[in-house]
Amino acid sequence: MSQMLALVILLFILFLGDVVAVRTKAWVPSMFICATLFLLGYWTFFPPNIVELAGVPPVVATMLMYLLITNMGTLLSLQELKRQWKTILIALSGILGIVAILLTVGSLIFGYQTMVVAVPPLVGGVVSALIMSEGAKEAGLVSLSVFAIVIYVMQGFAGYPITSIMLKKEGRKLLQQYRNGELTVKEQGQAESEIAATAQTTELKLFKNLPEKYNTDFFKFLRLAFVAFLAFQTSTLLAPVVSISPFVICLLFGIIATSVGFLERQVLQKANGFGFAIMGLMLFIFDGLKKATPDMMLELLFPLVGTIVLGVVGMYIFSFFMGKVLKVSKEMAFSVSLTALYGFPADYIITNEVIKTLTDDEKEQEVLTSKMLPPMLVGGFITVTIVSVILAGIFVGLL
Repeated sequence: MSQMLALVILLFILFLGDVVAVRTKAWVPSMFICATLFLLGYWTFFPPNIVELAGVPPVVATMLMYLLITNMGTLLSLQELKRQWKTILIALSGILGIVAILLTVGSLIFGYQTMVVAVPPLVGGVVSALIMSEGAKEAGLVSLSVFAIVIYVMQGFAGYPITSIMLKKEGRKLLQQYRNGELTVKEQGQAESEIAATAQTTELKLFKNLPEKYNTDFFKFLRLAFVAFLAFQTSTLLAPVVSISPFVICLLFGIIATSVGFLERQVLQKANGFGFAIMGLMLFIFDGLKKATPDMMLELLFPLVGTIVLGVVGMYIFSFFMGKVLKVSKEMAFSVSLTALYGFPADYIITNEVIKTLTDDEKEQEVLTSKMLPPMLVGGFITVTIVSVILAGIFVGLL
């Protein structure tokens, strides 16, 4: 198979995944469609090295991970996180619930190593799934390497419908309060201005005298790569004392570099490299399915379903009690913790879809958006972007 034919086939699969997700309003995750097509391809006519053949060998995927995780750090708005401190505590409690249930009950049923591999992908996205998959592969645990990817692919099926049900209950309560005059439009306006404030790009304080014409795409890539390099060097220097994944340090350094004005927010998007980086990383994730035989998939089915069910139960119990303490409704608290199962943009899509089904009145939609969307977005950011990468960095050392 030629390189360009391999690339066209793989990109067509990614496109089909997006089409199905759009047509089903994200109820059928694009990841599920892509994973299914990749498996069918590997079981029929795909050469085992089709991803590498298309131009994404492991060394390229590693480079993209460094850039993407450092870029994740630039998304962090400290102001919004301060305002949403209750959301952060609830999101963290949901993750604590997953960890507690899976490492106790889950370990007794499915085994300790299986649960160690399962936790980070279950509370995170593509990066944590890839870290755990690669870690399991290096430890010689081939089936668990596949399991990390399968967990990531399938978790949305539990998250989407339950979140939708919870948000509908919460939305109906808020609508009733608004119609009774208990929620004012002023509150909504304040929330909108807060969201607008967080959307503003951070000034490049360290380069304020640099003419914009010199802030080229290559200069953006250079600064991003330099921060990732510093993170890698720091991880190497700390290795004799404490083992910390360089990806965790990339996240931290991305936050610091943005706050001091060395990087702008969403620098990879502004350098026109985000889409390509995600494409490369997605292909590399699915490359992990080449070792998945039909027998292995059947063998993984029971731990897969059991892990997701136990994780959701743990999430509900812990978020329920945290919501009680913080005086947040159990529906909203559970919805926020469920963002761990899918993150952005699914949290945004689901919330908007629910709001549109509850009311056609634009003013009512604005009020619901101001009350429900910010905590959902912050919840997804905390769980998928930050905590899952940190967890993966810790858990990969336990294998």
